[in-house]
Amino acid sequence: MPSDSQEIRHSILMKWHETLSKYGNLFSSDSISGTTPPSVFVGSYNYPKVFVGPMVPPIHGDTTLLDSPEKWIGKSLEEIVNFRLNLIRGTRKISIDATEGRYIENLQEVTMSSKPIDSDLVFTKSPSSNISLDGESAPFGPMGEIKSAKFSGTSSVKSVEKVFYDHDLKAQDAVLNLYNSGIEISKIQKCFSIGMLGQKRKIVPTKWSITATDDIISNSLVENILDYSLIDICKVFTYGHLGNQFSVVLFPHRWVFEMIEAWYSNGILGFGSDSEDARGIDHPPVIAGAYFAAKLGVLEYLSKNNIQAGVVILREIRPEYAIPVGVWQVREGIREAMKQKPLTADNFDNALLIASQKMSIGKSEWISHGKILDVIRQKSIVDYF
Repeated sequence: MPSDSQEIRHSILMKWHETLSKYGNLFSSDSISGTTPPSVFVGSYNYPKVFVGPMVPPIHGDTTLLDSPEKWIGKSLEEIVNFRLNLIRGTRKISIDATEGRYIENLQEVTMSSKPIDSDLVFTKSPSSNISLDGESAPFGPMGEIKSAKFSGTSSVKSVEKVFYDHDLKAQDAVLNLYNSGIEISKIQKCFSIGMLGQKRKIVPTKWSITATDDIISNSLVENILDYSLIDICKVFTYGHLGNQFSVVLFPHRWVFEMIEAWYSNGILGFGSDSEDARGIDHPPVIAGAYFAAKLGVLEYLSKNNIQAGVVILREIRPEYAIPVGVWQVREGIREAMKQKPLTADNFDNALLIASQKMSIGKSEWISHGKILDVIRQKSIVDYF
């Protein structure tokens, strides 16, 4: 399959150089004044003493879009990568237990804010503007060690403020409280990461807090749907974005879930899969955070429609996905898939055929790499009840 990954990375680098030409003097300064979306980031390097700080662009105004994955459906890979590259990441090394103190408390206020916040950062030296687009890790903009940080104009979201000051509320209950209050998942994850939730609070690396939040919410939704009636026909939902093609198969069965990923590496096709039943997954998934993100996306659909089903998700990661941008795109991709009009099938085998026709990979290859696929496809439709 032809790959244009290098061309995409080259295009993005060219746009980055255009940005440097426009804002170069701002990126090369030892200070920055801009409006954070609001955004904070916690790294995992050197755990349990990690690098924590705000992300701020060298511009003022409504910068919300720069760090709002829920609003990125329809955006190109180049646009999304450039959102990330335009955020300067300030850092300060902090122990994961240090959830109090002026610096962290300021960042917690930033995270609680309902709107973008004017920010002034001073660095120990000019942030590095070198970036790497290697196809393996999510891109970041310039990064610099913070000497001082000032924020003005914060306006707290009341539901977030409430759980922040409730130290008797367990972290899991706080996450569900915020989710059920309509707070976007990306904001809940930031609250979790910056040590704002729970009884025994800790700072959590961003990539861990993303998976933890998806897992907590999806497990709660599973408990809800187990009491719902089964669907009576197979349905297939599809959606593609950012070089990812998704097919979601719902079939009449008590809750079981499997996700299979396929990707291309130097022209060679690779696969990974994980699955669970109502008891949940009993091991760290091979496909990592994408598993929980996809599971949440489809469970929201089942919960909203008061139905129960078995679920198989096929994800083909095509060469056009030249730069990984985070598991948010899996969650939002599945959410968008579930908004589409589904195709129906009278049995699981035909549903799989429909699902695989949207891919460049055949049904038999998907089946050979799934743990529960082959078992389920051998059952007749009446066995599902």
